Amino acid sequence: MKIEIWSDVVCPFCYIGKRKLEKAIEKFPFKDKIEIEWKSFQLNPNQKTDPTISTLEHLSQSKGWSMEQTREITSNVVNMAAAQGLEFDFEKAVVANTRNAHRLIHLAKESGKGDAMKERLLKAYFSEGKNVDDFPTLISLGKEIGLEEEKIKAMLESDQFDEVVDQDIYESRQIGVKGVPFFVLDRKFGISGAQPDEVFVQTLQKAWTEFAKNNSVLDMAGNAEGESCDLDGNCI
Repeated sequence: MKIEIWSDVVCPFCYIGKRKLEKAIEKFPFKDKIEIEWKSFQLNPNQKTDPTISTLEHLSQSKGWSMEQTREITSNVVNMAAAQGLEFDFEKAVVANTRNAHRLIHLAKESGKGDAMKERLLKAYFSEGKNVDDFPTLISLGKEIGLEEEKIKAMLESDQFDEVVDQDIYESRQIGVKGVPFFVLDRKFGISGAQPDEVFVQTLQKAWTEFAKNNSVLDMAGNAEGESCDLDGNCI
């Protein structure tokens, strides 16, 4: 069963929501039957990358808050992240446009490493203060999860995956996404935001129940069909 997730690399609740979903899946008896697909979404597509100021400073300036107010307001998010085992440092986080990061995730998806790339970028931004729009940084992060340096360079220096990113964003509008994270389970059930843990658990179970009605949930051993009696009592 596929779970599609619209998310941005610089969205704190996207990282928190990712952990909540992972916890729900880990408890799920059919967790090996779940496929995660990351979809691009940009909270601020016109954001100019500026490594000279922190995200905290940028937030203070854009909202008209004092730094003291900004730290107080963001401390709640930091605490929410800590409850999920995540370390957020908005003092170090670098203001960055995320389009190239999303393109890198799509490159990683081609070799089944989309989730690993998403995780690495989120950690780089929120915990390590890395510039997720800087080409050498993106190349280094991609190499860490096993991508080839030359492929990353070629992608970044071209317009590869630009249309895919745009298509993801267009698709989000079509299905009514107004904020991220936004989780779509089996194209039938949606979760908006980093909801309480039980919402993820209950929705996952509900979506699976519907999915299982029309899909086999068993791995069949041996031949597709061995000798058996059918539902009409025919055994020959």
